[in-house]
Amino acid sequence: MVLALAPLSRTALAPPRAAVVLQDPSSKALDSTPPVFSVVEDTVPVPDPPNFSPNAYVQTLPGISGPLGFFDPAGFCGDNNGADGSATLGKVKFYREVELKHGRVAMLASLGFLVGENFHPLFGGNIDVPSYVAFQQTPLQVFWPAVVFVIASLEVFSVFTFEDPNVEGWAIRADHEPGTLGSNNRRWDPLGLAPSDPAEFKAMQTKELNNGRLAMIAIAGMIAQELVTKTKLF
Repeated sequence: MVLALAPLSRTALAPPRAAVVLQDPSSKALDSTPPVFSVVEDTVPVPDPPNFSPNAYVQTLPGISGPLGFFDPAGFCGDNNGADGSATLGKVKFYREVELKHGRVAMLASLGFLVGENFHPLFGGNIDVPSYVAFQQTPLQVFWPAVVFVIASLEVFSVFTFEDPNVEGWAIRADHEPGTLGSNNRRWDPLGLAPSDPAEFKAMQTKELNNGRLAMIAIAGMIAQELVTKTKLF
């Protein structure tokens, strides 16, 4: 959530499809010269690894908005965070993926708190308890394993978006666009709401991030209040 800093954008996150091109392995120049990276199509260029600045890169992504602007007080994406003195592209993408997923779950949880405590027709309508303990009710104890199985069936595809741990642990592959499903960068947009204009799409991504950040704070507050009061919040 700290990544108010790492915004998403179709262009900024395009390094996936941005087809990173290496020199021809058969080239003799490769023996003495480090691989040169170039970007194809209209994407934000990814600097050569030795010159990569995570602090500068995240500021090209969506999610930066007032009044705080670029917000990274813990310095996760600072230029002095990695083993070699700075965070990497894969690590920055990992942070963004984490922020997006937590924000989306928090938005659903916040809505669930409000709806579940007012309308509970399922399981005979007998689950009328504060949301923070609702999962302990007997019908839900039988129901939740099925929910977890369905979620796990989708989430397992995330495994293929990670960098080889032998190369770098807890890092997302450079060709993956955070927030999409699986290794094919499938964007879930059943209503076709995503605009085709890159600037408008980046603005929509910023809205999603900001709503997700607010929801993470909100759901934490809701749970804390019910833990203290032991009563329903809504």
